[in-house]
Amino acid sequence: MKGPAEFEGDWKIAREIEDRAGGPPGWFAGTACFTPAPGGLAYAETGDLTLGSAVMRATRAYRWVFGPAGVEVFFDDGRPFHAFRWDSAAAVHPCGADLYRVCYDFGAWPVWSAVWEVTGPRKDYTLRTEWRRG
Repeated sequence: MKGPAEFEGDWKIAREIEDRAGGPPGWFAGTACFTPAPGGLAYAETGDLTLGSAVMRATRAYRWVFGPAGVEVFFDDGRPFHAFRWDSAAAVHPCGADLYRVCYDFGAWPVWSAVWEVTGPRKDYTLRTEWRRG
């Protein structure tokens, strides 16, 4: 079990995007920062997203709320995103007709990762992300 103090601070991010629905392969390289926020930590990431030959700036923001058994993750506007328990580190997020499944791995701490499997009528891709202290 981890707490906010273990996550707080700067991280380097490497993300691979495997699109099985015919889109180009993708990569994201950037940074993330966890900072104290009411009830937990604010998460903000920024970096360069490459899809095929196109490169663009990309950002994401979430709020992580830590409990004794796991973490609740919220979008930056306060809507619930997903929650995971430390003992399984997996979650599901339905979004319309699409389904997002994540499995976190904290076994090589302070390096950690998440694998998202996304499926839906027009979506079929995997996101593999690794965080390392920056």
